[in-house]
Amino acid sequence: MTSQLDPWAALLIGLLGAGHCIAMCGGVAAAFSMALPREQRGWHWLYLLSYNAGRILSYALAGALVGGVFASLADVSLGRQGLTLLRLLAGVMMILLGLYLARWWFGLLRLERLGNHLWRHIKPLAGRFLPFRHPLAALPFGMVWGWLPCGLVYSALTWSAVSGGMTQGALVMALFGLGTLPTLLALGGLAGQLRHWLNHPRFRQASGILLILYGLFTVTQVLPLLY
Repeated sequence: MTSQLDPWAALLIGLLGAGHCIAMCGGVAAAFSMALPREQRGWHWLYLLSYNAGRILSYALAGALVGGVFASLADVSLGRQGLTLLRLLAGVMMILLGLYLARWWFGLLRLERLGNHLWRHIKPLAGRFLPFRHPLAALPFGMVWGWLPCGLVYSALTWSAVSGGMTQGALVMALFGLGTLPTLLALGGLAGQLRHWLNHPRFRQASGILLILYGLFTVTQVLPLLY
């Protein structure tokens, strides 16, 4: 039962992580708007959709990589007990993410800082696609920004690790990306009132509580399997 819910866990992380997305990606949205050709501002949505398609594609690639690697490890050495421990880790990560989103605990910032070492080498690639000359140019730009260090992404990747393979891992992260899409579209052009609502403390706390409950559910399902 729990394994069937894994992709939906990633979708839930994307949907409920709206406040964090606004904080992390606000600067990206500003840079994106400035990169649009002045004469093509009317085609803003095409550029925005292309950028987000690239971002979600990077998530799916990361999910396929993580899912494939851990599935191979399970076949060779980890076995069922190892996958059970990974599922326990996924549940714990969900709880920690809930605490982070609700702004009750900020330990996941340390995990994001670890990703900064790789991000310093990847980020300059985005500049090669600026300014945009046509909507498709926003696709590789989005693929680069899909590797931005983010606690939400890392939490979703733990579900890819226990997904069972490359295809399943890619599906988990693609659903995560779709979950983040409403917020990123809002950042790109929807009403400021919606952005205010998504970043409201009550929304963040309610989102955090839901993620904590899901994480606790996962942990209680997995713990009996370890004995």
